[in-house]
Amino acid sequence: MNVVFLSPHFPPGWHRFCVGLREMGANVLGLADAPWESLRPELRAALGEYYRVSDMEDYGQLLRALGHFTHRHGKIDRLDSLNEHWLEKEAALRDDFNVPGLRAGDMARIRRKSEMKRVFREAGLALARGRVCRTLGEARAFAAEVGFPVVAKPDAGVGAARTWRIEDAAGLERWAAERPPVDFILEEFVSGQIVTYDGLVDREGRVVFDSTMHYSLGVMEAVNERRDLWYWMPRAIPEDLRAAGRALVGAFRVRERPFHFEFFRLADGSLVALEVNMRVPGGLTVDMFNYANDIDFHREWARVVVHGRFEAEVARPWVCAYVGRKDHRPYALSHDEVVRRFGGLLVHHERIHDVFAPAIGNAGYILRAPELPPIEAAARAIQA
Repeated sequence: MNVVFLSPHFPPGWHRFCVGLREMGANVLGLADAPWESLRPELRAALGEYYRVSDMEDYGQLLRALGHFTHRHGKIDRLDSLNEHWLEKEAALRDDFNVPGLRAGDMARIRRKSEMKRVFREAGLALARGRVCRTLGEARAFAAEVGFPVVAKPDAGVGAARTWRIEDAAGLERWAAERPPVDFILEEFVSGQIVTYDGLVDREGRVVFDSTMHYSLGVMEAVNERRDLWYWMPRAIPEDLRAAGRALVGAFRVRERPFHFEFFRLADGSLVALEVNMRVPGGLTVDMFNYANDIDFHREWARVVVHGRFEAEVARPWVCAYVGRKDHRPYALSHDEVVRRFGGLLVHHERIHDVFAPAIGNAGYILRAPELPPIEAAARAIQA
């Protein structure tokens, strides 16, 4: 099987997906703009060939790269990056080279929040009211309908980038004057805890791995207010969350892909669908899958792609948490003190790439324990 992997060197840690593919017997063909010499040795060893382009945004260069791979290795069987940024280019390349997976015609419903809402309704899920507003008049009309505050975000944006919480009419005018020239969707503000349903689907659409995360605060608040965020994976997945998540797997026709679905858990216990992402969660979350379950998710994803099977036993023996710290905040404990004090819980720590730091911090710590209370206490101490 020939598998083209776009940007195998970034995000950090993604090289392990390529290593997993090679271990499963795939011929892994890397495509990126980084010099060969800059790639990690284990990534270089995993690649059957590497094609360097000068600009990954130049679709013509990507086309030529895929033509080169096809000439050298034969038909391309799979193509991916597991990275939201490249979804549309991947889909176009799959169309042009007849590769299974998400195609250009799938992009609107998985990239545009306005289209996601239509699928949420079809799946019978509760959702926040929202509307694409291209003029101040349209925005005023929507705010009059749902009331303030409202949230404005790019209809096809990723994460919390360029997201506003708008409190009043004056804030709405500021947003209209300052917003970039892209489509924005305005949504009614929903007060609740963000929870996720994450996992992996096989070729037949069966969920073969699932997990959930709870957040200490919203990513929008972490970015816009420059606050610290921590989140955790409990050992049990609530059945209503699993049912809602699997309804979305069916509604979006997910096949042979990881997914990251977000919901609000309201004070009355009900769920409101927020958005879907057809990729693994970001940051160090895949590492958390591994630590929480004592598995190798990178390898199991590769097994699903190459052989159509997921073989790891998922027993969820651990609660696992990510705790982030930001360089601009003074902390009571130094890094060395954190390591000494919480060494019994701490399974991993690393410096976070600057691209992801506004959301999850410049330094990240992964903790695990059989129960949540010691992790929660440690997280609060680390961020104090």
